[in-house]
Amino acid sequence: MMNRVRFMKAGIRAASTRVGLLGTACALVLLTGCGTVDLTPIPEGFPPGIGTPLPPIDIDAPGRTALQLRTWAEEQSDALGIPVVQLEAYGYAAAVLARSRPACGIGWTTIAGIASVESRHGTHRGARVGEDGRVSPPIRGIALDGSPGVALIKDSDGGELDGDPVYDRAVGPMQFIPETWQRWGTDANGDGIADPDNIDDAALTAARYLCASGGDLTGTDGWQRALLTYNQSNTYMHTVRDRAAAYSVGRRA
Repeated sequence: MMNRVRFMKAGIRAASTRVGLLGTACALVLLTGCGTVDLTPIPEGFPPGIGTPLPPIDIDAPGRTALQLRTWAEEQSDALGIPVVQLEAYGYAAAVLARSRPACGIGWTTIAGIASVESRHGTHRGARVGEDGRVSPPIRGIALDGSPGVALIKDSDGGELDGDPVYDRAVGPMQFIPETWQRWGTDANGDGIADPDNIDDAALTAARYLCASGGDLTGTDGWQRALLTYNQSNTYMHTVRDRAAAYSVGRRA
C-alpha cells in the first residue's frame, strides 16, 4: 500500500521543499522592494478549501473528457503555477468523484496538493506531461529493498509497472506502489488502459483511493484519515494541506 513507503521518497520531497523555500525568500525580497503586491492569506485549518468551482462537463463524453476543462484551467494555471494539462486532470478527477461518490466531497485542490508533493505535478527530474496526459520519462521511486530507512516490499508485478523484477518501486506522478495500482488503477481518458504514468489516470485513481479511505473529506476527521492512509506522516499531511490551501485561494504553493 502507498502508506507503507511514502517516507522513503524524502529525496523528492526534500528537493521540493528547497525550491519552495528559495522561491519564498525571493518573493519576499521582491515584495519588500516594491511594496505593492497584496497576497490573499492562506487559510488555516482542515480541510483545505475546494478552490475555483468546476464548470459543468459531460463526464460520459468520449476521449479525454478532462479537455472540457481547458478554459477553466487556462484561466488559473499561471497564478497557481500548475500546468494546464495537469490542472485539467485534477479538476476532472474531482468532477468524477462528485458524481460517483458525492458524499466524499473531495476538492481538486487536495489532489493538486498531493501531486505537488509527490512529483512536482509530474515534472520531477525533468519529466514532462504531454497533451495526452502521458508523463515522460516515467517517474520511478527507489527500490524498496529494506535498506536503512526504506521499507522492504518484494516485487509484486514481475517488474511490469516499475521495471524492477526484484523489489517494488513507486510509479508515476502520484507515486503508487504496483500492488496498490493493480487494485485501484483507473482509466480516466477513455483509451482503455489504466496507466500510472498518465496524469489523468493517476489523479482519478488517487481521488478514488482517498474517498474510499476517508469517507467524507469535507470534514477534518475524514480528510486527515484519507491523507494519513495515503501517507502515514503528519508532516506530509500538513505539507499537502498547506499547498492545497494555497491553491484554494489562487496562490502558488
